[in-house]
Amino acid sequence: MFHSAYDDVPPVELPVHDAVLGGAAAFGERPALIDGTDGTTLTYEQLDRFHRRLAAAFAEAGVCKGDVLALHSPNTLAFPLAFYAATRAGATVTTAHPLATPEEFARQLEDSGARWIVTVSLLLPAARRAAELAGGIREIIVCDSAPGHRSLVDMLASDGPEPEIALDPAEDVAVLPYSSGTTGVPKGVMLTHRQIVTNLAQLEPAVRSEPGDRILAVLPLFHIYGLTALMNAPLRQGATVVVLPRFELDTFLAAIETHRITGLYVAPPIVLALAKHPSVERYDLSSLKYVISAAAPLDASLAAACAERLGLPPLGQAYGMTELSPGTHVVPLDLLREAPPGTAGRLIAGTEMRIVSLDDPGKDLGTGEAGEILIRGPQVMKGYLNRPDATAETIDRDGWLHTGDVGQVDADGWLFVVDRVKELIKYKGFQVAPAELEALLLTHPAIADAAVVGALNDEGNEIPHAFVVRRPTAPELGENEVMSYVAERVAPYKRVRRVTFTDSVPRAASGKILRRELRERA
Repeated sequence: MFHSAYDDVPPVELPVHDAVLGGAAAFGERPALIDGTDGTTLTYEQLDRFHRRLAAAFAEAGVCKGDVLALHSPNTLAFPLAFYAATRAGATVTTAHPLATPEEFARQLEDSGARWIVTVSLLLPAARRAAELAGGIREIIVCDSAPGHRSLVDMLASDGPEPEIALDPAEDVAVLPYSSGTTGVPKGVMLTHRQIVTNLAQLEPAVRSEPGDRILAVLPLFHIYGLTALMNAPLRQGATVVVLPRFELDTFLAAIETHRITGLYVAPPIVLALAKHPSVERYDLSSLKYVISAAAPLDASLAAACAERLGLPPLGQAYGMTELSPGTHVVPLDLLREAPPGTAGRLIAGTEMRIVSLDDPGKDLGTGEAGEILIRGPQVMKGYLNRPDATAETIDRDGWLHTGDVGQVDADGWLFVVDRVKELIKYKGFQVAPAELEALLLTHPAIADAAVVGALNDEGNEIPHAFVVRRPTAPELGENEVMSYVAERVAPYKRVRRVTFTDSVPRAASGKILRRELRERA
């Protein structure tokens, strides 16, 4: 068993809005949030006051403790306001991908039991259709403005009493993101207030921000990585968060230059752009002090090329998963120059890890031996919503969460993630469940069988690669037709990017697809 070198962190018994914004009064007129495109700024005093007014308005509208509110929005200044207002009103927030199809969004709404949607006018058609398909939605509220819908701006005028909700941080669910876990279709991950907030406290000794630091929020806040590293953590510590709605390279680089960004939390595709793209030379990025990459493995040579080009210390990495609130490992900011290339980091405070044999899961392995990574700590999720069997498959009776990832630890406690037991594909940091794409491919009348695995493209990113068996009656079925069929029915990040036609899909006697065999052919 491996233990953190940091002192244990006691569980933080606070709701997330109080844990993050409890120091807002002390930070006062310091900028909390800045729109990276137009410069609109909210101070800490405004963030605190506005989210409390919105909480009152939500309560007036009928939001009650235990309700689920779906936050369906790209990164905007309104996203944190809506999030903290909803939790202060007693709701659980389920964060939804803004590019999800109406059908995908409807499945999340129905599964989570959502009664409220907060979205933006641009996404209203998808939100309305999803609400119609799912049923049970009481109201769709917009962040900006749209005819026939209340807006958050209007709701700021509420003079109702601020709700005083008795929350149990250990039991009440603050956030319900959706994750495919180690296998299968997306499931609601129940993260309590205590789990989310304690994970922030666990991370602080290793990656601390301070007033005056400026963090660029370009990764999506609906993703647990963005929610923690780009919103909750810096706002808890008095830093300034500069918000961008999406990653566009020149806008991203201009925001670093204009707003003098000091810290970047990114995913490997952004590291690739920083290391290779000629546009980088046109901007002054000298304010940057560090870059941390997570959400997917980062190639060590690419990390080194990025650091050298930007004149920075070696890039750090972090490791975790939605089911872990999400962090378990990070390269501490004060050890960036000491960490070995390619490491995912060291255990954060209050976290235990085991590496167990793939052939004999009851056998613990030592340093230098590769096996499945198991994690135990206060950040382990409460469970999957309404899926006790899936929860029991992931968290054992002793509280160990089985990550499905294969890793090994060196003598100094640095973790290296070397493979994945699980079948999930990580396309640019987003989870893609092969089973979901396979089920969709089988609805095509010309497809007899299909399997999907992860494969690397020319840029070193993992992509969904479909192996397709044509029906005898459809010998002309082509790659473009297959990719278009999927693209019309899923969010952009789930699209099949490569197709191989095959005579059969290899399967075990049990019927399970032999993905390892397919990956060797991909």
